[in-house]
Amino acid sequence: MGRLSELFDPETVAVVGATDREGAVGRAILENLRDQFVGRVVPINPTREEVLGLECYPDASSAPPIDLAVVVVPSEVVIESIRDLAEAGTENVVVITAGFAETGSKGAERERRLRKIAAENDLNVVGPNSLGIMATATGMNATFGPESALEGPISFMSQSGAFITAVIDWANDQGIGFRDVVSLGNKAVLDETDFVREWGDDPHTDVIIGYLEDVDDGQEFVDAAREVTDDTPIVVVKSGRTDAGAQAASSHTGAIAGSERAYEAGLDRAGIIRAHSVQELFDYARALSGLPEPETDGVAVVTNAGGPGVLTTDAVGDSSLEMADFTDETIAALAKVMPDEANVYNPIDAIGDADVDRFGEALDIALEDPTVGSAVVVAAPTAVLSYDDLAETVILKREAHDTPVVTCLMGGKRARDAEATLRESGIPNYFDPSRAVSGLDALARFSEIHERTADVPTTFDVDRERARAILERATRRDDNRLGVESMDLLEAYGIPTPAGEIVDDPVRAQDVADSIDGDVVLKIVSPDISHKSDIGGVKVGVATDDVYDAYEDVVSRARTYQPDASIIGVQVQEMLDLEAATETIVGMNRDPQFGPLLLFGLGGIFVEILEDTSVRVAPIGEDEAREMVDEIRAAPLLRGARGREPADVDGVVETIQRLSQLVSDFPAILELDVNPLVAGPDGVQAIDLRLTVDTEEL
Repeated sequence: MGRLSELFDPETVAVVGATDREGAVGRAILENLRDQFVGRVVPINPTREEVLGLECYPDASSAPPIDLAVVVVPSEVVIESIRDLAEAGTENVVVITAGFAETGSKGAERERRLRKIAAENDLNVVGPNSLGIMATATGMNATFGPESALEGPISFMSQSGAFITAVIDWANDQGIGFRDVVSLGNKAVLDETDFVREWGDDPHTDVIIGYLEDVDDGQEFVDAAREVTDDTPIVVVKSGRTDAGAQAASSHTGAIAGSERAYEAGLDRAGIIRAHSVQELFDYARALSGLPEPETDGVAVVTNAGGPGVLTTDAVGDSSLEMADFTDETIAALAKVMPDEANVYNPIDAIGDADVDRFGEALDIALEDPTVGSAVVVAAPTAVLSYDDLAETVILKREAHDTPVVTCLMGGKRARDAEATLRESGIPNYFDPSRAVSGLDALARFSEIHERTADVPTTFDVDRERARAILERATRRDDNRLGVESMDLLEAYGIPTPAGEIVDDPVRAQDVADSIDGDVVLKIVSPDISHKSDIGGVKVGVATDDVYDAYEDVVSRARTYQPDASIIGVQVQEMLDLEAATETIVGMNRDPQFGPLLLFGLGGIFVEILEDTSVRVAPIGEDEAREMVDEIRAAPLLRGARGREPADVDGVVETIQRLSQLVSDFPAILELDVNPLVAGPDGVQAIDLRLTVDTEEL
């Protein structure tokens, strides 16, 4: 165990603000501890000598040594109480009291003082505004909830205290047990990252689950979770939205990314399995806490009911798993023991008169098949089938083959005892076949997660000093935006750009066009005009002789559209053959929680219409960059769909990696768009650039 071990395994727990007043939180916590905790319970209240039959002390200094203090005094005296605890040598504190940052500026100042005292005295503080904590191994229910959790291998944290009370009530009915439970409250000191680390070190925690509304430090959380998920699965329900990315950003990337995409990318990088409902949260946790990992994605289904068997097959098709394709030997073995009317292919339909022995033989043969990584036993109640006996048989077969098996014993009371028997052996039972498959799917996903090899980012040879000098141009601007006039930033990081130059008079524009083979493209250059095409600020396919007039035209249109716009000049650029190429976008938005969020997708004018994009948290390596390309729906266009010549996908992948290095090297870059990044058979070219710079970070 880690530094929080005493928080969950104290010998002495004090309740600061203990009382015997009916309906008081201080009484509820004291009763929960007195009735179940194996250690010593110490009430602290300066106005009482005894509370609920326990000797009471006026303050922490006069009490016996306290390993954990639960503070439930009024908010205005919480700080004084914590200072008294610190002076008495107590290191672990749970603050139940509300009235802190959640109540406004006065409460926020109180919370700041709480953090300061905790830092000065190296205190571990849960809360404030917390329901409390539980540790079932010692019977410690240091909450004011109405029920204590059953003992089990799942550790659970939640930002909602009400969610904890509801979950424990439900879990007790379902026979689901917990190791530790924490109501995070306001997370003034200890947050989700601290508990992920603690439970990752706990050999008695098989699965970490959480209900989160936000993450305080996304990058630290990702780093901690990636380390923990090498051995211990983490499943979370993430609800609510932060301010990150909530308002429309000036770039396409910022507008598309948004906080929810950041959380998706961050949780994925962390190796966390995200559940989208409370039901999924526990369906996943039950499978992950008791079953071995599958060796293949193939699923075998054994059933006595055709309809539920088909439902199970559909659920497998909707998951990341696949129906196992039995070998000829397996099919022959099944044909020997099954009735002629039975289906010996997957799903195995042992038909309605199947007894326990027939189920057992079919499951045994299926688990022997090398294509089978897991199995679902789906049974409808019949007069010839004992669920209790079937449960024992399933346990024996699972142990014999060391292969994950889940069950779907459909029914109510008839299945209750069998379900309990299965649960004791770590086999979850689900009423709905699709939920049974989702449990196996989570198991397979975790197997994939902790087998991931580290995708080490490539470090390219770049010109950082040149890049810094270009970014510093923003310090000399009225705002902090840079555009195509800074294309040499990309060149400094080895990202190809077409031949061209930005000019501020039509004669020079014609000279530049003369130096470029073929027709050219002219674009207005202004930090105040985002959508140049919409105002006629772009001319495509301009012959050299027409460049002078085209220059005057785009400038005139820009001034008419936005008279107060700052016009830097006109970009004269080599014209690329777009017929054989695909316009993509690569960009970055710096998320407050998770840092640089990379985006790749279909670009040009389609970026906001189709929103065909993929997202990752930088820095990334080649594997993740390639995954970003493969994930978009338009990926076949890049790979040569319908007779098109394939684009230089390797060039796209390298460009994403180089951009990842750029935004990692310079935290001052808040947003960046390369749109379009033209990907053709002969390579990639960055056509346009926009970025926003935090000049104070340079």
